[in-house]
Amino acid sequence: MPCPQFANPSPPVWGQAPSAVRPDEAGRPFIRGVRFVATVTFFIAFAQTAFAASWSVQAEPMHLVNGGPVLFRVKAPAKFDSLSGTWLGHQLTFSYNATTKTWFALAGVSIETGAGKYPLALTAERDAKAPLTFTHTFAVARAKYPQIKVQLTVEKKFTEPTPEQQQQAAEGVKIKQDYLNRVTPAREWNGSFKAPADAAISDVFGSQRIFNGKAQSPHQGLDFRVPTGTPVTAMNDGTVLLARPLYFEGNFVVIDHGQGLLTLYLHLSEFKVKEGDVVKRGQEIGLSGGTGRATGPHLHVAVRWQGTYLDPARLVQLPLP
Repeated sequence: MPCPQFANPSPPVWGQAPSAVRPDEAGRPFIRGVRFVATVTFFIAFAQTAFAASWSVQAEPMHLVNGGPVLFRVKAPAKFDSLSGTWLGHQLTFSYNATTKTWFALAGVSIETGAGKYPLALTAERDAKAPLTFTHTFAVARAKYPQIKVQLTVEKKFTEPTPEQQQQAAEGVKIKQDYLNRVTPAREWNGSFKAPADAAISDVFGSQRIFNGKAQSPHQGLDFRVPTGTPVTAMNDGTVLLARPLYFEGNFVVIDHGQGLLTLYLHLSEFKVKEGDVVKRGQEIGLSGGTGRATGPHLHVAVRWQGTYLDPARLVQLPLP
């Protein structure tokens, strides 16, 4: 005869009513499940935190302002083939520096951008693997640009152009629309930018001037106080995109430095380059003058990045790889 205690084995614990289970065993399966879920959740959170911590994203300068350029440097947690990003609605293509093992891209903040925090979204592409993504937020402050409350009287041809001058101005606007919005994929600039002339500054970026009692839009460039015939040099390596006279700009040179970054040189008295020429930083591209819509001889220089004008003085001060 079988032993009575094994004749009718007890059903599994989870098949009994709660009252039939010993108090110390009632919650064990549930607790084990909770512990398992908590462990998995903790592991995922830990992995995500560790992954995020392994990204290093820096901006130079550290304090970003509207109208200023910015160099982003990125160290990622793994090797990959390319790095791209988005910043304030602009597309960024990063270059790799093998010496520092960092990726870098030059960007900017428009003068219209308000104070606040803005994301830099990064995407790293890898062969046969899912891309890596990461987002880092940067704070942007409002810069204090000068208000120049000086009454300037200029000739009526600058404020009341004739129909012929209006046509010339319209043609210039069309040319700039066709050329200045082009974005070439390859980076041509190399190292820091250099001032185009060794001279005093007569007007700064972001200032607001008044002509015949009418306030103008903020100054989008940097003016150098130079006499006619002063040599003007390229601020960095690039290709001459434009070298022709326009109504407002006078004799006008534009250098394409790649990835939507342009430098513009206005009111020249003479060209030293032609469209399509490849130039190096410090190479003479023209002579200063007072052509176009200028009240006198000077050199107006502008920096344009993907349709946004940036402060040339801040760009010159920024150390670049």
